[in-house]
Formats: sequence, structure tokens, C-alpha cells
Amino acid sequence: MSRIFVALAVINSVALLLTTVLGLVFMVERNEGVVAPGGHQTLTFGWFASHMVIGLFTAVFGLFLHCLIFTYFLGTGRWVKEVAKAYQLPDQDLPRKTREFKRQAFPPALFAMLSVIAAVATGAGAQTGPETFWGLAHPVMSVVALALNGWAYVVEYRTVAANARVMDEVMAEVERRRAAHPAPVA
Repeated sequence: MSRIFVALAVINSVALLLTTVLGLVFMVERNEGVVAPGGHQTLTFGWFASHMVIGLFTAVFGLFLHCLIFTYFLGTGRWVKEVAKAYQLPDQDLPRKTREFKRQAFPPALFAMLSVIAAVATGAGAQTGPETFWGLAHPVMSVVALALNGWAYVVEYRTVAANARVMDEVMAEVERRRAAHPAPVA
């Protein structure tokens, strides 16, 4: 999972940076008089359209990635708990560690997701009223989303890697117990 997560996080990070650059280019264009199309107008290809389309892809992909981490920790935590119960492993050690990793990873992932949602929402406001509060809130929320996603990726990677080591320990202990008490042949 660590390698898969790194690949997906790199893809999303590049997409976040690309979306930000496209937004900055459009801000320069807007200062030169270019106007974003309204809801009743056709979206034509340009910096704004690229920013919006890639931004929506990036937002959905980022939400998917953080939800994948949620699901990973829920699934592996349940697996460790069930294996520990089946093999009478002590709860103080390995299952407890997986719960701690989940508790460490969930807040950064959630804040990263909320920041992306806020960036998208303020972007919609900035499109309809670039000279209003939304015109400033969108770039600020975009920078916040970049920072929170970077923080979340670091925390998530560390906890996924540590969780993988715990799962390896669980499997080693199960193999040790199986070797000590082989199942009878039917």
C-alpha cells in the first residue's frame, strides 16, 4: 500500500500544483480584462476552462485518495483485531498500534479533504463575483489546501508504512503460533 499511496499522492500533488498555476495564470488574464464565463454561457477552452476542469478532477481525485486511506485503516484495523482475537494475541500491543495509526491519520486527511472542498466552493464564488470576498478567498483557500494536503500526505505515508510493519508482525506471530501448534490433518 505504501508504494501505491506514494504514486497516487504524487499524481494528486502534481495536479494540485498544476491547478494552482493555471489559476494564477487566469488571475493575470483576469487583471488584463478577461472575464470568466457565467453559468449561462458556454465554457470555451482557455486558462479558466483548464483551471476549472483540472481543478475538479484534482478535487475528486484528492477526496478519493484520502477516503482510500480511511478505508485502508478501517479494513486493516479490523483485520488485525480479528486475527488477534482468533489467535489470542494481546490487545496491548499490535491491535492498539493500528488504532493509534488510524487516530493519527484521520484528522490530517479530514482537514485536507475539507480544505479542498472549501477551495472548490470559494472557486465557484470567485467565478460569479471575482471582485467580492470570493475573489480573495479562493486563492487563499487554494494555498491552504496545498499546505494541508502536503501535511496529510506526510502523516498518511508514515502511518501506512508503520501499519504495514504491524501487519507483518501480526503475520509473523501467527506463523510462529501455527508452527508451534500445527493443525491436525483430516
